[in-house]
Amino acid sequence: MSGISGIGAGAAGIATVPIERGPSAPDPYDFSVVLGGPLFQLVRRAHLCGNALELARRRLAVISLFVWVPLLLLSALGGRAWGHAVKVPFLMDIEVHVRFLVALPLLIIAELVVHQRLRPVVRQFLERNLVPAASRSRFDAAVASALGLRNSVVAEVMLIAFVYLFGMAYLWPRYGALGVPTWYATPTEGGRHLSLAGWWYVCVSVPVFQLLLLRWYFRLFIWIRFLWQVSRCRLSLVPTHPDRAGGLGFLSMTVVAFAPLLAAHGALLAGMIANRIFFQGATLVAFKAEVLVVVAFLLLVVLGPLLLFTPHLSEARRAGLREYGTLAEQYVRAFDNKWLRGGAPADEALVGTADIQSLADLGNSFEIIRDMTIVPITRNTVVQLAVITLLPVVPLLLTMVSLEELLAHLLQVVF
Repeated sequence: MSGISGIGAGAAGIATVPIERGPSAPDPYDFSVVLGGPLFQLVRRAHLCGNALELARRRLAVISLFVWVPLLLLSALGGRAWGHAVKVPFLMDIEVHVRFLVALPLLIIAELVVHQRLRPVVRQFLERNLVPAASRSRFDAAVASALGLRNSVVAEVMLIAFVYLFGMAYLWPRYGALGVPTWYATPTEGGRHLSLAGWWYVCVSVPVFQLLLLRWYFRLFIWIRFLWQVSRCRLSLVPTHPDRAGGLGFLSMTVVAFAPLLAAHGALLAGMIANRIFFQGATLVAFKAEVLVVVAFLLLVVLGPLLLFTPHLSEARRAGLREYGTLAEQYVRAFDNKWLRGGAPADEALVGTADIQSLADLGNSFEIIRDMTIVPITRNTVVQLAVITLLPVVPLLLTMVSLEELLAHLLQVVF
């Protein structure tokens, strides 16, 4: 049976020049949203990273110590690391420790995980013959466009400018800083008076973290844009594919690669809420809207792009039911005429005939098409990612009930 074709509208402004590959050129389909860009090259030349994101432990140690240790030393010198000089001494600032010792390492680990898990995806489209020859040039253009955007110097310069001109000048003073005396700043009538540790925090530590986080949003944009461009190609799906997704089932397994990134966001949220509970008298219930919005947003960003292939899957399912329905009608009519209407030869035995097995195989194929999903997302994947995001927030439940009461409720649910 011929492949089922999907939507074929071309992406505007995308060149349709196939990727040329010289004898020693790298594989153009060995695609990673993580490798590349001037910042990656800078880290690599600093011997903190290899060509395939090796030396992860070295990166974790150096970057975390660069943004956290100076804060400890400078706040200790200023008498604000512990004690009662300020309401929030450094060692009691849950948010800053979670940000730099939990979330930041998770962002770095996510680079390695996403690189390894998403690297084979582009080639899977070709190895499974999902991209017909007529769409190959458009597919190649989508890969080349994603690689060009990933390596863009202008994009990363804009990210750095955004961090300092908008993130630190506007977002952090309004939404990131606490409104009580802390180890990094003391509120004044005109704003905040930064301590020596606060200057390092504002000028170095927070911008480094924000840049890592923004680079992840930029990579997600590249990934989503690539999937969108591929979804606008004509695809050759097979409705009887055992993955019950026309051959696109491998896409649903890619989203798990973003689990460390989601966990990092959950840790950031937990750290922010914890500081406001312990130092500003807030309650966990007051942040239920923020928790729901963060979880919904992250699931939409990670899972939403897979919905771009829903039109392809829906069309493949409809065409498969129609074409296999016609094939089944022809077969069962021939089977009926042969075995029930006297059309079988007198010397052909009914027992052991392959016709019955073929009829069963045809029925199984039809069932696969009927069960074919038009949404390449499973419920287990949604639940798994939501739990990973919320897991860092769970310990904050102890601010509402005691550990003994929480365990008692859990035992009642289980038993």
